[in-house]
Amino acid sequence: MRFQETLLEGRLIERYKRFLADVALDSGEVVTAHCANPGAMMGLKEPGSRVYLSRATNPNRKLKYNWEFIEIAAGGGPRQLIGINTSRPNLLVAEALAEGRLAPFARYERVRPEVKYGRNSRVDFLLEKDGEPPCYLEVKNCHLMREAGFAEFPDCVAARSAKHLHELADMVAEGARAALVYVIQMDAERFDVARDIDPAYDKAFRHALAAGVESYAYVCRITPEEVTIDRPVEIVTPR
Repeated sequence: MRFQETLLEGRLIERYKRFLADVALDSGEVVTAHCANPGAMMGLKEPGSRVYLSRATNPNRKLKYNWEFIEIAAGGGPRQLIGINTSRPNLLVAEALAEGRLAPFARYERVRPEVKYGRNSRVDFLLEKDGEPPCYLEVKNCHLMREAGFAEFPDCVAARSAKHLHELADMVAEGARAALVYVIQMDAERFDVARDIDPAYDKAFRHALAAGVESYAYVCRITPEEVTIDRPVEIVTPR
């Protein structure tokens, strides 16, 4: 996914009220950007960090900028760009599915986003092919790294995400295929559930795996011009 315009660079002043971030642009202007991330953003909101903003495409929107990346030495490793915009992963997965770059799902002929299922929920993608069971595909954004090279999810209690895991397990019980894709918006070598942050999510994740829900984790290649799903990495959660 290429950005339509060059991203603006600046320094983070403060992230506050969950969805707002004040940034001092390199031009000297101070702006308030939309922070599309409801999580704790552990390690990703240090004042003075270099950040990158995109311009909002809707000219009528109150906040004219979106916070896209922060540059930090995550987990004590080398400095890198980390994507904090949680609205990006679904777009990245849709792009990768359309281009046939996600091997476990390459055989499906139709991709439908935001399909109602379960207990008053919507699955991110429903994949279909004539003569085969449908595949319910849920996408999660990952940007937590407390140890170099080791990505984790979630970064706060994620009750809604745990609910989705139980609903995916229910779909498997009904004869469908179900899968979870973690989009890691940074470079990493391994992935695991942050069970110390949310034990309930870890329990739901293990239940889903035991029920037959598949899980995959992909790191992204990130530059100021483009972000794209790059390669799969190992999920180390013991079954």
